[in-house]
Amino acid sequence: MQLTRRTLALALPATLAALVGAVPASGTAAAGTDRHGPKPTIVLVHGAFADASSWSGTIRRLQRAGYPVLAPANPLRGLAADTAYLRSVLAAVDGPVVLVGHSYGGAVISGAAVGNSRVKALVYIAAFTPDKGESAAELAAKFPGSTLGDTVNPRSYPLPGGGTGTELVIEQAEFHQQFAADVPTADAAVMAATQRPVATAALEEKAGEAAWKTIPSWALIATADKNIPPAAERWMARRAGSQITEVDASHAVAVSRPAVVTHVILAAARSTG
Repeated sequence: MQLTRRTLALALPATLAALVGAVPASGTAAAGTDRHGPKPTIVLVHGAFADASSWSGTIRRLQRAGYPVLAPANPLRGLAADTAYLRSVLAAVDGPVVLVGHSYGGAVISGAAVGNSRVKALVYIAAFTPDKGESAAELAAKFPGSTLGDTVNPRSYPLPGGGTGTELVIEQAEFHQQFAADVPTADAAVMAATQRPVATAALEEKAGEAAWKTIPSWALIATADKNIPPAAERWMARRAGSQITEVDASHAVAVSRPAVVTHVILAAARSTG
């Protein structure tokens, strides 16, 4: 079946993650007190239409605070495969871990942390927080507000075992307003040119067991998000029992508001001491 922009608008109404504004909500975790044990490694997982460079501002701040940081490339090919890859990354990290996911990356960290006792906290940045049996596409459609489907185009790519799959890219001319409206125009243009496509299979694949049911979690809601409806982010975070911060920001919140993102991550990290 050929995917058109109209069918995508109906079937995939949202899939990304966060550029900030700045109003902490009630329930926001406090910055925390000094730790006594080894500092956890902060593992940052990007989402669709982004790459690890989207964490640059956050990484610099976390490193200045003395935390080891790792920001691997998320393959964006399929939820089970991406989750397995992140598990392999975590296996090479010594000591405690705080796992952070943006957008679709939230679904990946939810699965990768299951059964891993070294993951002490989960942080969702304008992210999906799926339960077992839910997909990113279905959660994005749960509430109105996403305009992602109107801005993406499908294209084919070869599958390793033969045949072709379908991946999505955001039209470069529409990327700024759709994904990163609060990022300077020149920076958003670079982000549009370097965006990494996401396979439709990754957005449609059902999640497995959810680590947020057993691991404490924090969530940053981007209230100007046009990819994932803020109402969906809020609903998922409340269901997970996350400590919530809200900020007036786009989906690219880690780029536009790295200080707020860092504050939420540090709250989670300091809780592990």
